[in-house]
Amino acid sequence: MSTTFKIPDVVALRLTDFGIEPAAVLRTAGLPPGLLTAGKGMVTTEQFFSFWSAIQELSDDPRLGIRMATTTPSGQFPPMAIAAQHSRTFRDALQRLSRYKQLCCAEEMLITEGPEESRVEYRWLFSHAAPPEVLLDGAFAHATETGRRGSGQPLRPLRLELRRGSEHRVMMEEYYGCVIHFRAERDAIVFRTRDLDLPFTTYNEALLEMLSPQLDKQLAERKQSRSPAAQVKWVLKRLLGGTRPDIKAVARELGVSSRTLQRRIIEEGTNFRNLLSETRREMARHYLAQPALELSETAFLLGYEDPNSFFRAFREWEGTTPGEWRAANPPRGH
Repeated sequence: MSTTFKIPDVVALRLTDFGIEPAAVLRTAGLPPGLLTAGKGMVTTEQFFSFWSAIQELSDDPRLGIRMATTTPSGQFPPMAIAAQHSRTFRDALQRLSRYKQLCCAEEMLITEGPEESRVEYRWLFSHAAPPEVLLDGAFAHATETGRRGSGQPLRPLRLELRRGSEHRVMMEEYYGCVIHFRAERDAIVFRTRDLDLPFTTYNEALLEMLSPQLDKQLAERKQSRSPAAQVKWVLKRLLGGTRPDIKAVARELGVSSRTLQRRIIEEGTNFRNLLSETRREMARHYLAQPALELSETAFLLGYEDPNSFFRAFREWEGTTPGEWRAANPPRGH
């Protein structure tokens, strides 16, 4: 997965619909003025967050994220959203959205299904910062709206869990029609597991037979375009975060056996331990560029059991301590 991605064209169109000038958003976010019109500008996750924070700052509508998700014409949907909307069931739709997310941005849609309730959470990769509220509102509303449009039913989540305060409780409860837990530990939308079985009246097998192979082909091409070592590092960046992935977990993600993966990376002249170290070094530089992130948190995100292990590894990589490196390499604009 690339650390940079393109802001969807539909976003600029929707901003104009709501009376927000894209140029003003870019100025407020400190982004290049031609980023959206060039059609090929790439942003990091931090820049993407700055973009949406600027939208939030320029708009006085607390419902903006929900409105953008609920009023987008189906003709402006990207292929993955079209495939989701024409899935067989709500579960199928969510799984398609989760599978194809990586084609458009450095974001993961995590679905945890239980006997009674199922959680949907979003994780933006390559950033430890919390996503802007308007961006998260749009993501949760899109999942809900997909279920409502597809099933033709007034689908209500079981509850919404948000880390923010309860300033706009009435507005949000009015849209979702469920209890909202504010100041929660994590941001998540929780559906009744039985609702995942809701059949979609919009199910279109012929359309899916046309779209799915193309989307799957794009996924396969992204994987195949990388060397085995690059594929391993790509997966490690997704899996690192409080745990230390082993080669079995990586092989499972890539759909090969551990023995096959080990052979392929050895043929490239490296091994899994070296690739894990290289990945941690790259991500350490990335996390240290974020002043708000404590060194102990960085160690945790890189899968170290204790900060001292991280400090020793970092000194081997850079010849200095994480704190000294951060002081000598301040983020741009600081």
